[in-house]
Amino acid sequence: MAIDVVFHTFRMGDVEDPYLYAAHPIYEWQQTEHGQWVMEHAVSEPTFWCNPDPASFGYRVAIQGKLEEKDYTFFKLKWGNCAENYRK
Repeated sequence: MAIDVVFHTFRMGDVEDPYLYAAHPIYEWQQTEHGQWVMEHAVSEPTFWCNPDPASFGYRVAIQGKLEEKDYTFFKLKWGNCAENYRK
């Protein structure tokens, strides 16, 4: 059974095209140990979404996907609560 996981979140300021501006930080995350492991072990390719963030008058971006139970356990033990349990 696959488990939904938010792998990484970050905030951006008020920009004209948040999807365009999110591309570089997402690429940088994919080059980290954390990002490479997620891309290798995710059940399907992770997706990202941008939501307005009223607290910062900008956007909150999250990368989300699914992991098998054994991979989810490893993920939580290795990286803990890295995405602040942010839910869509």
